[in-house]
Amino acid sequence: MRLIWSKALFGLCFLSVLSAKAQTDRWQQAVKYEMDVEMDVDKNQYEGHQNLEYTNNSPDTLHRVFYHLYFNAFQPNSMMDVRSRTIADPDGRVKDRIANLTPDEIGYLKVKSLKMDGKNADIEHVGTILEVNLPKPILPHSTVNFSLDFEGQVPLQIRRSGRDNKEGVRYSMSQWYPKMANYDDQGWHANPYIGREFYGIWGDFDVKITIDKSYILGGTGYLQNPEEIGYGYEEEGQKVKQPRGKTLTWHFHAPQVHDFMWAADPNYTHDKMVMDNGITIHHLYIKGEKTANNWKRLMEYTPKSMAYLSEHFGQYPYKQYSVIQGGDGGMEYPMSTLITGERTLPSLVGVMIHEMAHSWFQGVLATNESLYPWMDEGFTTFATNATMNSIFSEEPSNSPQAGSYRGYIRLATSGQEEPMTTHSDHYHTNFAYGSAAYSKGAVFLGQLGYIIGEENRDKAMLKYFNDWKFKHPKTNDIIREMEKQSGLELDWYKEYWVNSTKTIDYSVSSVEASDNGTKIKLQRDGLMPMPIDLVITYQDGSQEMVYLPLVIQRGNKPEEAGMPKRIKTQRWPWTNITTEVNLDKDFSTIKRVEIDPSQRMADINRDNNTFIAEEEK
Repeated sequence: MRLIWSKALFGLCFLSVLSAKAQTDRWQQAVKYEMDVEMDVDKNQYEGHQNLEYTNNSPDTLHRVFYHLYFNAFQPNSMMDVRSRTIADPDGRVKDRIANLTPDEIGYLKVKSLKMDGKNADIEHVGTILEVNLPKPILPHSTVNFSLDFEGQVPLQIRRSGRDNKEGVRYSMSQWYPKMANYDDQGWHANPYIGREFYGIWGDFDVKITIDKSYILGGTGYLQNPEEIGYGYEEEGQKVKQPRGKTLTWHFHAPQVHDFMWAADPNYTHDKMVMDNGITIHHLYIKGEKTANNWKRLMEYTPKSMAYLSEHFGQYPYKQYSVIQGGDGGMEYPMSTLITGERTLPSLVGVMIHEMAHSWFQGVLATNESLYPWMDEGFTTFATNATMNSIFSEEPSNSPQAGSYRGYIRLATSGQEEPMTTHSDHYHTNFAYGSAAYSKGAVFLGQLGYIIGEENRDKAMLKYFNDWKFKHPKTNDIIREMEKQSGLELDWYKEYWVNSTKTIDYSVSSVEASDNGTKIKLQRDGLMPMPIDLVITYQDGSQEMVYLPLVIQRGNKPEEAGMPKRIKTQRWPWTNITTEVNLDKDFSTIKRVEIDPSQRMADINRDNNTFIAEEEK
């Protein structure tokens, strides 16, 4: 009996070890694409062949796979079209434009045949998703090869991808090829494309694009045959071969990326520069009255932005970055971005910085944007605000995130807010999605600077990038980085800020004389608790701070540079709606009492945050 029990106990312990290991490992699927594409610039159609080496690093056996066919969204009565025509506040770039496309203006992407390891697979086109029933299962930790032929038509530019945009750029080729959907610990992510976000698998792309030789290309990847291409891609002193025939084949290789974009126009001007650290910056734009001067000036700000973002958010891991005129606004892709180019200089710099900052949060960390858009758009907005404030503003602001706070408060007081756990496709309005993803997501980081101290927050952001690059982090991963850096418990912050729509509102109820000095009563009027920085200003202009951390944060943030001296720390249980602070200072010496004068706490009603002595009023 003892022997049986010992074996059972050993088995239980062994299973526990395996379970613990499974919980800590973060596996990723892997892909290796090889594509050859021929573009017909007269018909705006293309044909291609794709070989895909797919490695199943999961512990699961896969019986089906799914490909994204994004261009199929640009057809009348597609899900994107219907959604745009029925949502309360449609994107102004889309509205009913898809419904009005003619047959030669629509987009399509069709897979003509597909084989896995040489055997035919059953395929069905379902809107923007290709459903594939495999001829045999893909076993855990095995690699298979998919081979497919496809054809596509480039839609008139409506959203992100397309041809002949409003500024005359011929081709913005994003989301243009059959792209394997991602499979992770939450299963398949074969979401239809209705205009929101993307999620991909990291891997290597080897892409050959054959196109009319008058066209100049740029985008993701390193050009492999610059001596054949020219157009500014060749090295100094390198002899360019004169192309024969009517076409050129551009050969790109992109290592460790999760997507591949290219753009093409016969009138692109190509400017480039090499930074001191060896990173090459490419600009491709159509030179004209509205672009020539500002794009030349932009070349000053692109490398400055790259340097600032690398210093504060983690080193950019690739050897080049391309800013390309195209698209319908601004959209990020690996190693590159598409932006509309006929802008004022501040607008051009701002959109360039925002899309470049995505290289960290969408490109390298690559959180699932569909599930956690705020971890991409919000963090990118935060980084954009900081970068613009540092390198572009003549007089940098002490509160570069103020615009994001205002955007969040408009949302929180609108009655339209939804939790940030909402899937990006399923927000009821574009307003609620945009404000949550961009503004509330940026405030998430802004408030962490208030809760744990900005120095701790900034160190944790660098650690977050270095620990989680190429691993698709989730909400708890960023929270844990902040906890480990600060030593504070922050699960409550995630649960309130991310999982709910509860708001922050604190007030100074009263300040009055007491037997021993001054008694200050504070009240929590909102449903979300927060630690409080309470600043007392005296009649002589001096200031002191009373710090009221939440009990559930299990510690204190360090004193911060530039803030008044902390004279008292007093924990505040979240269950207590009110609390009382007693000071051994005579009431007559007090000029002002204010909750969070730094305004880093997103209090939706600051009118009740301050007490002002009668004589000052």
